[in-house]
Amino acid sequence: MKRQNLLSFPSRFALLTLSLLTILLNACQPQAPTVDPDAAMTQAVQTAFAAIQQTKSTATPTKTPLPTPTILQTPPALPANFTTTTLNPLDKPHTYINDSCQYLKSKWTSTNAVPGTIVVTIMFHSITKGTVTDPSQISVHDFSQLMNSLHSQNFTAISMQQMMDFMYNNAKIPQRSALLIQDDRKTAQNFTDHFLPYYNQWQWQVTNGWISAFGGTDPVLAENVALSQKGWISYQAHGATSPHIPIDSSWTDDMIMHDLQGSMNVIQQYFGKAPIAYIWPGGGFNPHAVQLARQVGYKLGFTINPRGPVMFNWVPLGDQIDPQRPLLIAEGPANDPLMTLPRIWDVDAQQHLGTFTAIGDAAAAYARQNKATEIQYYNIVCAAKDGPIP
Repeated sequence: MKRQNLLSFPSRFALLTLSLLTILLNACQPQAPTVDPDAAMTQAVQTAFAAIQQTKSTATPTKTPLPTPTILQTPPALPANFTTTTLNPLDKPHTYINDSCQYLKSKWTSTNAVPGTIVVTIMFHSITKGTVTDPSQISVHDFSQLMNSLHSQNFTAISMQQMMDFMYNNAKIPQRSALLIQDDRKTAQNFTDHFLPYYNQWQWQVTNGWISAFGGTDPVLAENVALSQKGWISYQAHGATSPHIPIDSSWTDDMIMHDLQGSMNVIQQYFGKAPIAYIWPGGGFNPHAVQLARQVGYKLGFTINPRGPVMFNWVPLGDQIDPQRPLLIAEGPANDPLMTLPRIWDVDAQQHLGTFTAIGDAAAAYARQNKATEIQYYNIVCAAKDGPIP
């Protein structure tokens, strides 16, 4: 690089001007007779002017960088929610997460439950060692057969806490999960005789729907409190009146709150932990009762409607009364799938396990089919504000 290029244009101009003055002064000094003063002056001016022009031509102006244009990508259309013809025609899957970005991130986070993970909630009322005399009973033999069928078809019994974490956040649980709920007040022996062997063998959890009507005077309270400390059974709310009177439109707010808040208070006081689930007594509820249950603090609610299995952000519900099953209350009007989750009776569960598994397998295949589209949508629409999918 030439030395003159190291100087700024003003500095080089000043230097050239000084050179011109020096030449002019020298030209004014007495010279030998053979030198023409006018010619020298003309030569000096021409030399200085040429140098200035050369400096201008070699100066490189600083260019202002232009901004890089942003290329906007068009996100693909998200696929429709998974549906299946296996359900009863009037039972439709409902979602409960409105934010697509939140749903997709939870769905595809690699440490969460895999798509197609199902939970089958099974309702037990009375496990009898004698002859079955009531539709709500199941014999010890049939109970044992059901538990072995669950295991042979790769089901695992989970806790209510696991259920809540899965339904809200898609937390990882076994891909074929069962939630076992024993309704009503039972002796500790009922649990140790029937459910403890499966906990010892397979670490299967069980939930009890505890009736809080008798408070601290309940004759089986102490033994159940002791049992709750073993870690394999949790106690959830099942009302505060006995016998059960299912909630309907005739119930006042005070009556509903007596059941909801009373059950919450008793369990928290005696079992040392607030319940997170409300098992609707007799399966009775209405939209207003569901709203009050939320106000009290319940996170999940269970009906006695056998609609089918549930998945993350996917709950089969009825939007209207089914003439073929008129006793099933329509859950859709409550507009809260997590508080109106289905349960299947113990005596019916075994014959439907294959169907439930098929629903999960079909949902998993549908998810794999649409994974690339959903990931592309997330990366374009969601990643900037919600971060990458872990």
